[in-house]
Amino acid sequence: MRHGEVHNPDGVLYGRRAGYHLSELGRKMAERVAEHLAGRDLTHVVSSPLERAQETAGPVAKAHALTVATDERLIEAANVFEGKTFGVGDGALRRPANWRHLTNPFRPSWGEPYVEQVVRMMAALHAARDAARGHEALAVSHQLPIWTVRSYVEKRRLWHDPRKRQCTLASLTTFTFQGDRIVSVGYTEPARDLVPAHLLAGAKPVKGAKGFGA
Repeated sequence: MRHGEVHNPDGVLYGRRAGYHLSELGRKMAERVAEHLAGRDLTHVVSSPLERAQETAGPVAKAHALTVATDERLIEAANVFEGKTFGVGDGALRRPANWRHLTNPFRPSWGEPYVEQVVRMMAALHAARDAARGHEALAVSHQLPIWTVRSYVEKRRLWHDPRKRQCTLASLTTFTFQGDRIVSVGYTEPARDLVPAHLLAGAKPVKGAKGFGA
């Protein structure tokens, strides 16, 4: 699961920074997903250590009388632009100081390599499967790591256009295991009606919109 909307009025790319919590809307998204999963056979809930992910996991864990475990491998991808505004129409790509970080989109040069994200996320998925073997687990993470590991499982290239990620706020990307092997991937958006239109999967960027972080 990707976490819900974050309170971020300044439009900062918060990345791995601490202190970014769910907004009121984000809390509603988390509650909506908890309702959606109420009848599921969940025996394990695990989350990225970042506050927004932990707060998203909370309602689901509570509904199943579970505690939220923490797995560092579910954390957001590292990014050199953390703490900066880096959005559509703000001119960030025209600033010479940023160019050295944008030389290789295939790695990518501005943050944690895609391959490293796949390795840690696959390890986290297998750990969650083991913790709930024979049942279901919920792992709460962040947009880029979720999309990267899904791309790997579905045998797509890892480098991509961020605008085309199918990983909306509070969405569920489901990996079904048969033994130790992933046999299918599913995707649902239980809180779709709560997500601002410009933040839905595949939406066109809106100049000045505060759609940052992951």
